[in-house]
Amino acid sequence: MTCFALLLAALFLFPIQSQGLLQYLGGPVWSVARIPLEVIASIDGGIANRWQQYVVLQGVWEENQQLRKEIEGLRGQNTQLRELATATERLTALLELKERERPTMVAARVMGRDTTNRYQVIILNKGESDGVKPNMGVITPTGVIGRIVKTTGASSVVLLVTDPNNAIAGLIQRTRDEGIVEGAQQGRLQLKYLPLLSTLRVGDRVVTSGLVGDFPRGLGIGTITYIDKQEGALFQSAELIPEVDIGRVEEVLVILASHGQSGQVAGGVDLPGKP
Repeated sequence: MTCFALLLAALFLFPIQSQGLLQYLGGPVWSVARIPLEVIASIDGGIANRWQQYVVLQGVWEENQQLRKEIEGLRGQNTQLRELATATERLTALLELKERERPTMVAARVMGRDTTNRYQVIILNKGESDGVKPNMGVITPTGVIGRIVKTTGASSVVLLVTDPNNAIAGLIQRTRDEGIVEGAQQGRLQLKYLPLLSTLRVGDRVVTSGLVGDFPRGLGIGTITYIDKQEGALFQSAELIPEVDIGRVEEVLVILASHGQSGQVAGGVDLPGKP
């Protein structure tokens, strides 16, 4: 009985070696033990193969995890590089405009926006110590932003072109007709006091006239989207969409010129003091 138990143990523990031994012995012993021995050997071989596959897969999984970490790191670096590239493009455009235009300008960064909705303003990081004074025009390479209405030593407040309290002399490029551009509702502009005989049409571009105010001639203000010509009226007017997406402005140029009194905007409207 003990010998039989030892034989079974050898069959399970060393199936391949036991198979060779039994083949050597031959005869009835081999006939009886051949089938279970082959089954055990097959199971043993399957387990070994499975284990090798597991080891290989474990290595692949760890490699995938490492690759995922590296990809996440590269994505973060790519995002930073894109932001730097975008900022570089904006600053390059500002420098090109500054070199191209004759008025002396100073670059400034938007560091705040009005949150009360009482006035449409932005706050710049340049002020009196940089030569910035009230009523100076503020622009980007795309077009007009607004006008300085209040300054401190290191900051200034810009009343945006979309504010109803602001007004700029505008010129329709195609027809050469002049009018006054004022802020309107929902971030739009209104071009007023146009001659009745003006042949303006939707899609016409409006720029600064350069005749009144602190803006040089030819800076973009907006594009006409609607014309209001009422019967019996002395003038016709038009609605504009601003040239600049003011909500996304991050850097601007201030035109260093001084006219008028502090706190005054075109049209003689006083803007109460703001922080």
